[in-house]
Amino acid sequence: MSAFDFKVTAQDGKEVDLADYKGKALLIVNTATGCGFTPQYKELQEMYEELKDKGLEILDFPCNQFANQTPGTDEEIHTFCTGRFGITFPQFKKIDVNGEDAIPLYKWLTANTKFEGFDGIAKVAMNAVAKKMDKDFKKNGNIKWNFTKFVIDREGNIVARFEPTADIAKVKACVESVL
Repeated sequence: MSAFDFKVTAQDGKEVDLADYKGKALLIVNTATGCGFTPQYKELQEMYEELKDKGLEILDFPCNQFANQTPGTDEEIHTFCTGRFGITFPQFKKIDVNGEDAIPLYKWLTANTKFEGFDGIAKVAMNAVAKKMDKDFKKNGNIKWNFTKFVIDREGNIVARFEPTADIAKVKACVESVL
């Protein structure tokens, strides 16, 4: 199984077959509009502008499962992201990434990766938040917070998982390694 075996729903409600992205490297990210990590949209857009012609697609999946930080309709979320951050990469319908209602793509991503820990200055705070939501958070692949990123190679294989606290330069270096 690969990322290209899944179908998802675009922000406008149309079904998208991820097989349409075969041959491209993907950066799949669950996002939020009202999160401390929301400014990462700027860095993601900069990466997209720099690397899209080399074969990168960033797939943005808004999610409201973490402290209700993504309120609003799909259209309101899209308007916010394009207006505030100028995003031009594909944005999808708001989804669940964990639990019974998680979309199949995210069930596959979390079943095939491990949580490797938070990095940087936010590590202690994020550990406390994650532990409050899931006492066994260190032992499962569930998404811990907004802006978790998955790098997918051109064949649809998961190459790496980055938590929201990861340095974007590390994420970019990993993406460049699969381009």
